[in-house]
Amino acid sequence: MAAAPFKHFLVVSDFDQTLSFNDSGQILSDLLGITDFRQKVDGLASSNLVQQGAELAYLIRHDPAFRGVRREHLAEAGRLASLRSDIPALVEFLKRGLDGFQFSFYVISAAPQEVIQAALAGTVPPDHIVGTEFEYDPDSGEVQSIRRVPAGYGKVAAVEELEERLGISPDRTIYVGDGSSDVHVMLHVNNRDGFTIAVSENRMLARIAQSTVISDSAFSVLIPILERIVGWRSGEIRELFESYALRLHEWEKARTDRVTIVGSSVIQPQIVTPTERGASQAGDAVA
Repeated sequence: MAAAPFKHFLVVSDFDQTLSFNDSGQILSDLLGITDFRQKVDGLASSNLVQQGAELAYLIRHDPAFRGVRREHLAEAGRLASLRSDIPALVEFLKRGLDGFQFSFYVISAAPQEVIQAALAGTVPPDHIVGTEFEYDPDSGEVQSIRRVPAGYGKVAAVEELEERLGISPDRTIYVGDGSSDVHVMLHVNNRDGFTIAVSENRMLARIAQSTVISDSAFSVLIPILERIVGWRSGEIRELFESYALRLHEWEKARTDRVTIVGSSVIQPQIVTPTERGASQAGDAVA
């Protein structure tokens, strides 16, 4: 009997305060000695001058305090980012996939591309990262212009481009985000029967996201994916986590999953689900 065709899903994650705990703009500001970054962002937000999420790109290009920012400053800010635990395990699991399920993982964020690439170096390939792109002055190396900002509807466009390039239908797009700058893209994904996950208790996002997971571990976003998309039960999910040397120490099952994971993730050579183990044992018994 021919194997059932696999289902191919696009998994997209924001970066700032989703894979990281920080705001890239705050890290860069601290690096440059700029003390009023938050006030600058709030001022831009109240004026509706730029799309939400694109404030840092605007400041780098137009604010005198950010004049002189070069590629190396952005890369250094990325190296200083505090990341959620178990990102390598999450990426490895999604790359490996499951029987009948294939996942393509990408990061789309309004954070500068150099920041994200430096922060996730060795974990997420550069061509799987879509961030704000700048043009640099060939002589000074300073930011000269903005080429692209995937914020607001720009993030929606980036998701659609990936769907088209990978040949993935919109109902198989999964988006993970943390805040109000993710509202447009989450509404877009929901409207086309995709799946959305929030990783913060942002009230606006909580009303839009189909699932919310609160945890310090990036691996925790697999819980709603495995439950709602793959159809696994709690025991199977716990066993998967244990195969990565992670234990679901606390799991408050609700529309918001509160998760505490204990241990350091270990990437295993093969995943065997309880269902597959049972089938194997049955075959041994027949033999």
